[in-house]
Amino acid sequence: MKKIIAAVVLAGAALLATPAAANAAGYAPDSSVAVSGNYSAGGVANVSFTDGAFQNNETVNVQVTGAGAVTLGALPTTTVSKAYTASPTGALVVKVTFPQGASGTYNLTATGATSGVTGLASFTVAPADAAGVAGNGATGANGTNGSLAFTGSTVSTLALWVAGGAVVLGGGLLVVRGSVRRRETV
Repeated sequence: MKKIIAAVVLAGAALLATPAAANAAGYAPDSSVAVSGNYSAGGVANVSFTDGAFQNNETVNVQVTGAGAVTLGALPTTTVSKAYTASPTGALVVKVTFPQGASGTYNLTATGATSGVTGLASFTVAPADAAGVAGNGATGANGTNGSLAFTGSTVSTLALWVAGGAVVLGGGLLVVRGSVRRRETV
């Protein structure tokens, strides 16, 4: 019986530890990243990381990948990498210029060289002849508000912890109840 209780407790601990690992430090929160501009073929988008997103004056390695060449500064290629320096407050602004024939999804990854903090942004660019299909950035010319699609969860980490705790507690109560029944029948 003790082995069963120990197994249930260990399983519960593993269940509760999983959300902590998934939410480990190392990523800039979505609230620290803002995207503005015109992310269409030939457009320019600005990805801004707020104060404290990176360490003060930290070197930040930025990489953009996508279906076609983009420009970070003056470097057009399919995958572009460039080192930036965060501001004295840890903020950073990256200007991304999309090529004239751009279409598809482009992903920006900014990684602090010292802190290891990673910030992410994604753009969906419609071809120049498909006006009205994809967002036109901050201009909102085709009915979009210039923001990226929300792809996260609306369930808070606290709610997941509470639900996991309830499952573990319920399992423990079932084990104890079964143990008590066995003793009563003997």
